[in-house]
Amino acid sequence: MTRKIAVVGGGIVGTALARELVRRDLGDVTVLEKEDRLAAHQTGHNSGVVHAGLYYAPGSLKARLCATGRALLQDFCAEKGLPFRELGKLVVAVDESELRALAEIERRSRANGVPDLERIDDVGRLREIEPHAAGVAAVHSPRTAAVDYPAVTEAMADDVRRAGGRIVLREEVTGLRIVGPRVRVTTAGTDDVYDRVVVCAGLQSDVVARLVGADPSPRILPFRGEYWSLAPDRSDLVHGMIYPVPDPRFPFLGVHFTRGVDDLVHVGPNAVPALAREGYGWSAVSLRDTWGSLTWPGALPLARQHWRMGLDEISASLVKSRYYRKARRFVPELRPDDLVARAGAGVRAQAWGRDGALLDDFAVDTVGPVTLVRNAPSPAATSSMAIAQHLVREHLR
Repeated sequence: MTRKIAVVGGGIVGTALARELVRRDLGDVTVLEKEDRLAAHQTGHNSGVVHAGLYYAPGSLKARLCATGRALLQDFCAEKGLPFRELGKLVVAVDESELRALAEIERRSRANGVPDLERIDDVGRLREIEPHAAGVAAVHSPRTAAVDYPAVTEAMADDVRRAGGRIVLREEVTGLRIVGPRVRVTTAGTDDVYDRVVVCAGLQSDVVARLVGADPSPRILPFRGEYWSLAPDRSDLVHGMIYPVPDPRFPFLGVHFTRGVDDLVHVGPNAVPALAREGYGWSAVSLRDTWGSLTWPGALPLARQHWRMGLDEISASLVKSRYYRKARRFVPELRPDDLVARAGAGVRAQAWGRDGALLDDFAVDTVGPVTLVRNAPSPAATSSMAIAQHLVREHLR
């Protein structure tokens, strides 16, 4: 008898999983997405970068699945005729205080097998790659690429439909109840029973997990990342991607320059606490989401550890000149009026525990016949097809 499998969430991870399930003929697959389109949230609001694996702890799921996922994504884009532009990423130490952290990035990159990585200690060589960048040293990942992730998601969905799977939009899951070996899934319009359910709900992952009685921890803390656009007539300031050396105390990379598949250059993102799980601006406020974050046991430990950086990020969000000064450290020729328009924002679903610790690696839980993807931050889009293979291999046999 054919298994009925529901995938909750139509971002790139959920859609990639549905594609993997139908490709392996593992059941009758239905994707349930609450929005009127796929890739509506994290997938459709990121910078489009295909990561090569520079930052991740060697041996972690992130490191392993990023390497595999990047190769799978490149092959998929070639098969579907989708753009996959290897623009290269330069991670720059702007002064000697960052050299130790840069060395750690190089160590991790080599341990993770980042292809064609180059350590640069000569400013002349740095300027060959990015003529307008400032710094004393760098690592260069020439194979870091850019794609259009919503287009990739739609191409994956086409594969699901052609293989007989269903993609159901405007169908928010409001109930999950385990009934013996099966799961009753309730939405506004349906009440159906499935043999297996996989939750890939991103910003709502902890909310959906609670429906089935899973541990409330980790909770999702939404962080908004805001982008500015670089004026088109100044886009020659950046040839590919220019990134800072990340602060190891904080899970975000900091403001950087990213050229996309459309040749537009975005500057950002910053990282500010969002006032709603799907809050893409300061005016989007959910009292329930905000109260839930403030009253979570991990809130006070997190605030004690990161309050200075939090205030700095918030001030840069509200005052353009502060945002500009962060960016100008890496491209000194940048002028304030080169940042011409807000280029949208994304919200990252950052999982955090009761102790205030922010989860770094991918995390998956299981409650009976329900599999829960609890933490899938960057590089989840890069790794999506590898995450799908991992879920099938380790959790869905």
